[in-house]
Amino acid sequence: MEKSLTPTPTSENSDRLKTIQTTIDTHYSREQAAAMNPLALAYIGDGIFSDLVRKYLLGCGHQNVNVMTKTSICYVRASAQAQIIRELLPQLSDAEERIVKRGRNTASQVPKNANPSDYRYATGFETLIGYLFLCGEVDRMKNLIYQSIDVINSISK
Repeated sequence: MEKSLTPTPTSENSDRLKTIQTTIDTHYSREQAAAMNPLALAYIGDGIFSDLVRKYLLGCGHQNVNVMTKTSICYVRASAQAQIIRELLPQLSDAEERIVKRGRNTASQVPKNANPSDYRYATGFETLIGYLFLCGEVDRMKNLIYQSIDVINSISK
């Protein structure tokens, strides 16, 4: 009789997986998310924005990974994100604007190849995306990301 390659779930394994699921599926209140370290919010926001840009590029018919990587840089680099948030600021709520400002004003190490002002605004943008995601405001987050991609597409023409 052959052994199954799929591990048989044990009670201990099941408990660990349930803990992981609960941790990942946790949604935070606006107050809880707003109280988090802005750089932690930016960390989450950076990953989400990058992933959705990649999905967009794939959906546009790109198949070559090198081309997608080079193209995605046009969307995710600090100068692009700074341009995005500057254009989106007028339509943000007061609470969203406060989150952007907290992210923008948080002390962080600016990479040598980035303009410090652009990098800080980009951090503010990523902070907002992370905040919206963790609060469960995914529709609002996606709407801002759709507009963000449109801003960069308009500049790139």
